[in-house]
Amino acid sequence: MAETVPADERARVPVVTVLASMAGLWLCYFLLTTLRAAIVGFEPQVELLWRRGLVTLVGIGMTVLLWIILRLFDNRPLWAKILAAVLVAVPIAVPIAQTNQWIFADMQRKVEENFGRDRGINIRRDEAGNLLVDIPPERFRDLTGLGVSKDAAGAPASVMIAPAPSRLDQWLQVVDIALGRYFLLLAWASLYFAMLAGAQARAAERREERFRSAAKAAELRSLRYQVNPHFLFNTLNSLSSLVMTGKADRAETMIQSIASFYRHSLAEDPTSDVPLEDEFELQRQYLAIESVRFPDRLEAVFDLPTDLAEARVPGMILQPLVENSVRYAVAPHKVPVTIRIAAREDYGRLAITVEDDGPGAPSSAGQGFGIGLANVRDRLQARFGREASVTSGPVEGGYLTEIRIPLVKHG
Repeated sequence: MAETVPADERARVPVVTVLASMAGLWLCYFLLTTLRAAIVGFEPQVELLWRRGLVTLVGIGMTVLLWIILRLFDNRPLWAKILAAVLVAVPIAVPIAQTNQWIFADMQRKVEENFGRDRGINIRRDEAGNLLVDIPPERFRDLTGLGVSKDAAGAPASVMIAPAPSRLDQWLQVVDIALGRYFLLLAWASLYFAMLAGAQARAAERREERFRSAAKAAELRSLRYQVNPHFLFNTLNSLSSLVMTGKADRAETMIQSIASFYRHSLAEDPTSDVPLEDEFELQRQYLAIESVRFPDRLEAVFDLPTDLAEARVPGMILQPLVENSVRYAVAPHKVPVTIRIAAREDYGRLAITVEDDGPGAPSSAGQGFGIGLANVRDRLQARFGREASVTSGPVEGGYLTEIRIPLVKHG
């Protein structure tokens, strides 16, 4: 079953482009025939010009009619388009040829008269359309041997040099002219099909780009939504521990912080970028929640230069990294741990680091640490491709993860 293209997505050649192509083609016809007439020496040129211009206008009009019909085949196979052009151009070419013959009919008589006048003889057509030449009296004596006789009054008779064209002859002339216009129409149809193929290729590229964008947005949403359940699971566990140990005040503070955090994070489009200062503020809220669990051993430090506050980053891109620091550096140990989140510009790129001075991710951390880091990598890959990078590993005195992405300061 053939695939149907929605009407609003069908490729069309702009009307202005179509009309310009017609005008250009027929202008070439006008200039070439005018040049040919000038070389051959047809006279009078002024009268030929306006007649030729009128034929050109009729040709443009008939080409418009051809285009209207060919548009019906825009989304058909190429063989159907070619067949339509070959067949439809025939009845379109005939009226152009008939118009040409009608407009230049009286010019034929003038050309014949001018030809005879230049040679000192009188060439004319009689009522039946026969082409005659009148022999001057002083030359009649030279032509008596050729079978030319005088009439009853003694005057020389005219000589017929060409019989009147028959109906068949007239139609053959029309066919001869029509053949030339037919191939001119086919040339324009070929140009139109080429322009249409280009428009269809561009439309296919636009559809492909929309599909890629939709798939990319779906991937970003999926990766972003992986963050929220993981964070919610951890915070609810922490809240449960506070309630069960009778720390109601701290549990209430944590609930308020959680509400503020989710109000902020869920209000954003999962596929959109956010200002870096908003991302830092979100992590402040998160670490405020965690500080209720670890009031004596969690300290947060934020370093955001003022000129980078409006830099754009994917929303909640730092969340898995900060969670990893809390989970593996703060939670398992009793010593104070400082988590430092910093940003800097590095050779035109934005570098963001999440660092802690705890023991980092131990070998027994299992898949949890890797899942959070993989999520960040996947999101950056979906958003920036090869222009983004993530490096992570232990450093002297702790553990550090660095994100490097293009620096963009506007949405």
